[in-house]
Amino acid sequence: MPRTATVNYHVHASERQAYQIDAGGVVGKIISPEHNVTEVELTDVRMDGGVSFENDSVGFLTAPSTVSAFDQSRTWQDAYDLELATLLKREVGATEVIIFDHTVRIDDPDATRKPARNVHSDYSPEGAHGRLIDILGEAKAAEWSGGHYGFINVWRPVEHPINSAPLGFVRPSSVANEDWLLLDLIYPDRRGHIMGLVGNPNHEWLYQSRMTPDEVAMFNIYDNRGKASVAHSALDMIEDSTITTVRQSIESRTLVRYGD
Repeated sequence: MPRTATVNYHVHASERQAYQIDAGGVVGKIISPEHNVTEVELTDVRMDGGVSFENDSVGFLTAPSTVSAFDQSRTWQDAYDLELATLLKREVGATEVIIFDHTVRIDDPDATRKPARNVHSDYSPEGAHGRLIDILGEAKAAEWSGGHYGFINVWRPVEHPINSAPLGFVRPSSVANEDWLLLDLIYPDRRGHIMGLVGNPNHEWLYQSRMTPDEVAMFNIYDNRGKASVAHSALDMIEDSTITTVRQSIESRTLVRYGD
């Protein structure tokens, strides 16, 4: 029996749409554009397999960490960054890895950062280039732009296996170019943007059931040589209604340089 979940797709509109982040100066308060709530069928890659980073821009790996508590002290960050750099060099052939952001998300109404429940990808080409400059500076960004680089997100459950709101992905080969649209992110002190995805019955949704803290999802969010960016979202679903653990995760954004 196919598994199903609910997702929040975006919609085409006559005017540019936006999210207001930390609206009114209240951290964590988000005012969203219109969403199209849609039920989708899921392929559980734990059962069906057939998914790889090379072919689908998302891969699921067993990758235990020595870090178990990702608290605000950040005393864990150096050790975890080293683990991620080693993982990416091994799995995707990166020659240099810069980890520039860690976000812990908790599926709780009072959490500052909750799971993102909209179907999106993090960067447009313009946004990725701007982020490259932010991280490296103009001169080094120009050097990297002459070669092959990309942004990869590494996502891991924290404390417990994921029982609710797992992270789902749309297989890139099932997405049409016209399904994408640009969305502004309006912060109190700056403006950015992301790519939102509009619903299409051809979309093939992938996830891995009951992911544990020893497992990661590694997915492409931009590649300057054209590897597809992966639309993703937290899925509104519950694996087992008798389990009440709160969904917690850490996502780590990385900039990688390839040797080719």
